[in-house]
Amino acid sequence: MRTTLNLPEDLVRKAQHVLGTKTKTETIILGLQQLLRKDRIQGLLSMRGRIPLEVNLTKSRERLH
Repeated sequence: MRTTLNLPEDLVRKAQHVLGTKTKTETIILGLQQLLRKDRIQGLLSMRGRIPLEVNLTKSRERLH
């Protein structure tokens, strides 16, 4: 999708440096992907301890050997 945006040049340059991207398009795409990834991780972390798992750790560890 083609879009015109007014972005602070210094912010884009800093983001390019942090992300290691060469173009503004790459920077915006990777930045959005990272934002969505972070949101998914937070969603998973919020479920921590809420899903009951019946796992026999001793038995599971024995299978590794």
